[in-house]
Amino acid sequence: MIEIGSAAHKELFCRQFKDSYQDYVPDRLPWPALDDAALQRLRAVPFWQEVLHTERRAGAIVAAFTETVTDPLLKDAIALQGFEEARHADLLRVMIRRYGIDATEQPLEPIPADVETAFKDFGFGECVDSFLGFGVFKIARQSGFLPESMFQIFDTLMFEETRHIVFFINWMAYREVAAGRGARWRRGATALRFYIRALKRLVGTARRGAAVNDGRNFSATQASMFLDGFTFRRFLEDCYVENARRMRDFDAGLMRPSFLPALASMALASLRLWSAGPRPQPR
Repeated sequence: MIEIGSAAHKELFCRQFKDSYQDYVPDRLPWPALDDAALQRLRAVPFWQEVLHTERRAGAIVAAFTETVTDPLLKDAIALQGFEEARHADLLRVMIRRYGIDATEQPLEPIPADVETAFKDFGFGECVDSFLGFGVFKIARQSGFLPESMFQIFDTLMFEETRHIVFFINWMAYREVAAGRGARWRRGATALRFYIRALKRLVGTARRGAAVNDGRNFSATQASMFLDGFTFRRFLEDCYVENARRMRDFDAGLMRPSFLPALASMALASLRLWSAGPRPQPR
């Protein structure tokens, strides 16, 4: 087992991140022609503007943090992540322009003076977004919400987001050890604090998205493609299973985000016990 915080650990998580890089240009991807029904569904998704803003801000935060890093190996890896975050924003711009989606770019907020904390906030937020996104992506794909060729393009983003959170969790552990906070309980307490902050921001983002898209939500027909057979338990199961499947692509010596999978596992166990409880007897 590799020692967390060691030079070998740093070498492993940086090299795997760089070696798994995929080279592509967003406007040269095989964007499919969509029929009217699929085009209407894509345009009706209410959060494209918020997603674009998030990716643009992510690129700006990671680029700013890169300038503060002195370790050459870490600096190269973090710079690559910044490039990929900016490329995600470019991909969304191409999609918005190509399919006539109603989304405009809003001015970015200033980068905080404490750019390392901003980078940590972003990283834990990405862990939350990715875990939940895995479930949404699976449900949307299985429902046929868009053609499979479109999901193949989105799958490229999902793979990169998975790489990002694995890299971040390992960087965070490495950074905590270097700062003399390497005890597992201390790292866990720090992670919990940042996860709580991330969940609070997620709630705020959802509220802002609802306000921005007031009157442009899914119709009943569009929503039914997601909600047919939907239960909270099924959603949690999809998030948990998809997360486990995607994490299998990485070296066994690397850490994985564990907070939300553990929380989902406990919730699913409780739901199973609840559903298996005593049933009322017929009179």
